[in-house]
Amino acid sequence: MSSPKKRPVTRLDALARGLQRVTAQALGPYQTAVVRIGFAATWLLFLLRELPHRNELYGPDSPWGWDMARQLISENDAFTVLMWSDAQLWFEFVYSFAVLTSALFLVGWRTRTMSVLFMIGVLSLQNRSIFMGDGGDNVIHLMAIYLVFTRCGQVWSLDAQRQTRARADDMTYADGVNRADGVNRADDADRTDGVRRVDRVGPVLWAVLGIALALVTGMDELGWFWLVLFWGLWASQGLWWAAGRHAPGGAQRLLLDVVANLAHNAALLVIMVEACLIYATAGWYKIQGSRWQDGTAVYYPLNLDYFSPWPALSDLLSSHGVMIMIITYGTVLVQVAFPFTLLNRRVKNVLLTLMICEHAVIAVVLGLPFFSLAMIAADAVFLPTSFLRRLGTWTARARGALSARLPLSRLPWGSRPASGRTEPETAAQGGQSAQESAEHARVGFGA
Repeated sequence: MSSPKKRPVTRLDALARGLQRVTAQALGPYQTAVVRIGFAATWLLFLLRELPHRNELYGPDSPWGWDMARQLISENDAFTVLMWSDAQLWFEFVYSFAVLTSALFLVGWRTRTMSVLFMIGVLSLQNRSIFMGDGGDNVIHLMAIYLVFTRCGQVWSLDAQRQTRARADDMTYADGVNRADGVNRADDADRTDGVRRVDRVGPVLWAVLGIALALVTGMDELGWFWLVLFWGLWASQGLWWAAGRHAPGGAQRLLLDVVANLAHNAALLVIMVEACLIYATAGWYKIQGSRWQDGTAVYYPLNLDYFSPWPALSDLLSSHGVMIMIITYGTVLVQVAFPFTLLNRRVKNVLLTLMICEHAVIAVVLGLPFFSLAMIAADAVFLPTSFLRRLGTWTARARGALSARLPLSRLPWGSRPASGRTEPETAAQGGQSAQESAEHARVGFGA
């Protein structure tokens, strides 16, 4: 008996497969987590470094005065809460708010909420004195907006750890529903002796932010675009919590998951395209410059005092003409070629390594650490998933080695496993978690 012939795969089948993939899961969880950590860390370090000079940059002592900023913002409708008052106390509050939200976004605490508050902090300070920034600030500005629409807390975040503990609690709770005394504990959701815990921080935070948004709306300080955006995000978060609380397996939660996955994947694609456009435009503009054409462009910034934090190192590099020519032509070649190499993962990985090394050199030699950190964070979206998972494994091992040397009480991760589980059970859960993480999609054309 002959076996039945397989139906050939049609374009409609491929389209259906693609739609199923982009709606069923949020792609690139490790890449978006690295982008979140990179940009939050860059902005946080910048704010801390400029803490003594904050008034000159964005505050009352800025050369770009409050009245001039108010006039410009009234013309371009840029968003900044610093224009609500010119008081010193208000400025200090907003600056402290930006530092706090950056730190919380970095560690992934209430990531969806912190992504919006992080964007508010970035836009408020940068739009206050828009002429104070450079290319790195522009990248942070854009990425802060894009990250709002991503699910960047799936891995390497406090949210992910909390969800893991919640799943463990649910398993323990399910095991203890029917007890030996015959009493059903299924409705005892507030128990603290073992098992299920109800999240109260999220709803309280949501309610407080709703009250704050209502007050701001009454002040008539926001344009219609920002009102629609903020109220829409606030309402969607409330729907998400309600669906997860009352119908975790229902159609409403499934629909919200699909919408969230679509928004995440679209934002991830925009981040990748944005990174490619940055390098493509920079490379093609360099080609038109005469100094880049004759191979001497890198020589000139090395001899400017403003870009020479290490004069001896700058003099050493600028004294080798062949090295200057190689770096000049190599920079143009890598930037122009990178977008065309994304379909070849081996060549892409080589050029990606070269660009990251180039930014690291720029940070040290030219004294532009925050610009370089911002660009490296943007490049991270193309890092291979296999490399990021190995990086996470190395970090976990280093953390375990550190916790073994120090008293457990001094470390946040040194507590006992949730729900009083034994070590074999915890190890089994870790293996299952690793298996689930291996099923995450590889994004960024990873190796």
